[in-house]
Amino acid sequence: MLYREQEEPIYRSCDFIRSTKFEFMQSTKGTISPTAFSDRILSLDVLRGIAVLGILIMNIQSFSMIGAAYINPMAFGDLTGINKWVWIVSHLVASEKFMSIFSILFGAGILLFSEKAVAKGLKASVLHYRRMLWLLAFGMIHAYLIWYGDILVAYSLCGMLVYLFKKLSPKKLIIWAVVFFVVPILLNLFFGMTIQYWPEESYNRNLESWLPSVEETSREISAMRGSWLEQMEIRVESSIFMQTFLFCWNTFWRVTSMMLLGMALYKWGVLTAHKSGRFYIWLSLTGLITGFTIIAIGVSENFRVGWKMDFSMFTGMIYNYIGSIAVALGYISLVMLICKHSLWPGVTNTFSSIGKMAFSNYITMSLLAMFIFYGCGLGLFGQVDRKFQILIAVAIWIIIIITSRFWLRKFQYGPLEWLWRRMTYLSLQPFVRK
Repeated sequence: MLYREQEEPIYRSCDFIRSTKFEFMQSTKGTISPTAFSDRILSLDVLRGIAVLGILIMNIQSFSMIGAAYINPMAFGDLTGINKWVWIVSHLVASEKFMSIFSILFGAGILLFSEKAVAKGLKASVLHYRRMLWLLAFGMIHAYLIWYGDILVAYSLCGMLVYLFKKLSPKKLIIWAVVFFVVPILLNLFFGMTIQYWPEESYNRNLESWLPSVEETSREISAMRGSWLEQMEIRVESSIFMQTFLFCWNTFWRVTSMMLLGMALYKWGVLTAHKSGRFYIWLSLTGLITGFTIIAIGVSENFRVGWKMDFSMFTGMIYNYIGSIAVALGYISLVMLICKHSLWPGVTNTFSSIGKMAFSNYITMSLLAMFIFYGCGLGLFGQVDRKFQILIAVAIWIIIIITSRFWLRKFQYGPLEWLWRRMTYLSLQPFVRK
């Protein structure tokens, strides 16, 4: 059953669904086909392409500096002049915004994948959980062998839970999204308000993670400038922290919330550019103005207190946590407006190409950054100021843009997208474009 704006919301289908018959596609060899190359939703691919490039603005800091510098800009590196403004603009524009968009798209993707599987007569739940298990495997390889900042593990685990909510109405999905979203806010407020009562040992241990000592900083820099095996000490230690404590504290709640929001937005037709132009203009202005204002207040407050752990590690984080969602919705609305009115087709096609192989591009960016900053490559870890980090990010963007366009001229999917489909469907998949 198709969803229409005047009816009770069920599933928001897209133009190509109305014009294309889903069939149980099986060749003489028994190959089950996933989504055809031509049966894609432009707005989702464009948005995904923008998001995969945007996350590098923040990830480049994690690749090039000690881990503490990602959340506390005072922990490492120069923070004056241009470097300070690069950090501020990056924080305002990118921090948690593009990852929120990715999570929203992932939630929408779960519904889209399920719809297509059911339409083809396949067992959607079996395919979904197999798909998530393989994503978990990819994520573990990425986290422990390449970069500890991996998000794929979180996506796979949260995706397994979110699937259980797929039949809920958009309104109920929003309610659950809010429930999950507020948990980290309450945790941060609680610990921020009670920090004065902490045991001295606990306080000092958190302070060391917020503002590492010279010895700890030197240890991390030395390891990351060393061989691949020498880097494992930091990579394994940080990956375990990311996948346990940080996952339970923040990542699980936020990612799950955004996936549920993505499901609701998909069912409402927001992510497929089916809403009115007036709706998208209103949402973009409201989201961007509200979000940037909240984040700017947070930046001002954190600098006012000198990024002191007692405030900035907890209460000071809430501003961006909340504001980034509004900004993400603003970005989404702008992209939908562009796609809805077919503006700048050359630009949208470029971003669409990047989005169609977002998985491969995400890992490619990690490999390129690993080569540039770690000891198994150029070994520039800890030596590049923020103003030059952005230039390196732009250079990586150019590589991704060029390779994506060339690759998709000959192949239907990115290499990892193809492999993921192969493992999900347990059959050979078409790869070369006909």
